[in-house]
Amino acid sequence: MVDLVTQYQKLKPEIDAAIQDVLCSGQFVMGKVVREFEEEVERYLAVKHAIGCASGTDALQIAMMALGVRPGDEIITTPFTFVATAETMVLLGAVPVYVDIDEKTFNIDPRKIESAITPRTVGIVPVHLYGQTADMDPILELAEKHHLWVLEDAAQAFGAEYRGKKAGTFGIGGCISFFPSKNLGAYGDGGMVVTNDDAFAEKVRLIAQHGSRTKYEHLLLGVNSRLDSLQAAVLKVKLRYLDNWNQMRQAHAARYSELLRDAKVKLPITAPDRNHIFHQYTILLKDRDGLAEHFRQKGIPFGIHYPLPLHLQPAFAHLGKKEGDFPIAERSAREVFSLPMHPELTEDQIQFVATAVREYTAGLSLQSKSVAE
Repeated sequence: MVDLVTQYQKLKPEIDAAIQDVLCSGQFVMGKVVREFEEEVERYLAVKHAIGCASGTDALQIAMMALGVRPGDEIITTPFTFVATAETMVLLGAVPVYVDIDEKTFNIDPRKIESAITPRTVGIVPVHLYGQTADMDPILELAEKHHLWVLEDAAQAFGAEYRGKKAGTFGIGGCISFFPSKNLGAYGDGGMVVTNDDAFAEKVRLIAQHGSRTKYEHLLLGVNSRLDSLQAAVLKVKLRYLDNWNQMRQAHAARYSELLRDAKVKLPITAPDRNHIFHQYTILLKDRDGLAEHFRQKGIPFGIHYPLPLHLQPAFAHLGKKEGDFPIAERSAREVFSLPMHPELTEDQIQFVATAVREYTAGLSLQSKSVAE
């Protein structure tokens, strides 16, 4: 699904030099390279504050702690996402309130949010899934109308845009993951909270460092979640290539779509006013499991993101949701199939993958035309 070894070989002199600088500095936690990387992200996203932390999951939890999330608070989000989105809410005692998704983008459907708001609702966490932003304008309008905060889960969308503005910069804050497979990936875990709100940024920084601004003086209860210097050094090198890599992903996605135009699958679309960076290239077909077996036989990697919506996960059974509550998310979970997608893909590889899809789907009844058509 990704080829991090080939990517490293292309950047080896720069990456090795950056790592060597950290090793020679002896500053492995909170070294100056961390702040340098944060400043570069601030410039890239045009935000006032970028605060590194240990993972994208930590970014979500720390941000919600900084927002004062308390037991019993309700937070609106999507059931079709990675577990961390809701897991962090529940760990803080909050209640995730799910809203079904838009079948075209897989993101939360803004038209269904207002009916889910109650007096206990404190915020909305839209997820920018697969590298495409949620429809932020109506979400922000609803939040303002009902006095709610908006915290973006931008773990899969670093560099994506909505109406010319970068993902993660719309609400009170945005949460980013630098997991190795992400479009901007570290060589281990890493994450970040970004914001234009000074008070929120200060609280995030405190919480990520045991609630401390001065050594051995703790102003509030926090956690230990810091982006280490080695990861920051790697990310600082890779950030310079991100836009080019995202453009390569878009070109690969366009090539897939061209080759699969007549295949009996539903192709991903880019919604109006979005810059989709294709963290995943995800198709839909009813006989997903059959295609998966076909790929296994041919030795082609694939992904299923995600096979079971959050409201049906055993870990969230206590919330009392059942099958049929969010039909679009449930149908998507049964049909999504992600093809290999990374900047290092070659034309031969793309053609090989597309041929495998066409081979399997030949003769299958057409599920539906591409949304793009």
